[in-house]
Amino acid sequence: MKLIYTLLVFIVLLLIWSGIKPFEYFTWFLEVLPALLGILILIFTFTRFRFTNLVYILIFIHCVILIIGGHYSYAEVPLFNDLQEAFHQTRNNYDKLGHFAQGFVPAMIIRELLIRKQIINGSGWRNFITVCIAMAISVTYEFIEWFISVFTGEGGDSFLGTQGYVWDTQSDMLYATIGAVFALVFLSRIHNFQIEKIN
Repeated sequence: MKLIYTLLVFIVLLLIWSGIKPFEYFTWFLEVLPALLGILILIFTFTRFRFTNLVYILIFIHCVILIIGGHYSYAEVPLFNDLQEAFHQTRNNYDKLGHFAQGFVPAMIIRELLIRKQIINGSGWRNFITVCIAMAISVTYEFIEWFISVFTGEGGDSFLGTQGYVWDTQSDMLYATIGAVFALVFLSRIHNFQIEKIN
């Protein structure tokens, strides 16, 4: 319980920091909105369903990625500007980290819900469905980015963040899919252990 409150305090402090002179307030709002909605959902459902500490830590990391991206805009995160220069890349790739997390973290949330609610008991089908849902979340997010960009014009371009890369949308979905697969491959064992402690 102490861990969860600590993570929440850090997120609130980070949100306050990120809201002080961000790159652009409209972009900031769009980028931090998923984190805010996720936090509110977790708060309202906390007494009915508590996730494992592993999942809460992963959600915290994902929120940090979103909030930092909101403050600087995904195309201007300083560390990734430095990496772009150091490795002679053509773009700032912070958004790829964000999309990797967009698959990685939801996959663990979905996995826990499927196991603890006993929706799918076989690990093969559960893994398949988990990756499919993570991919669907990524596709939905790309639709939202496109919709906002079309209907807000230049105001949504920073949110869309293609940086002139014609395959940005497809690569975003690929990174999310890879993230989901990596989560299942590398964290399933420790996740099972934590779920067993709850049950």
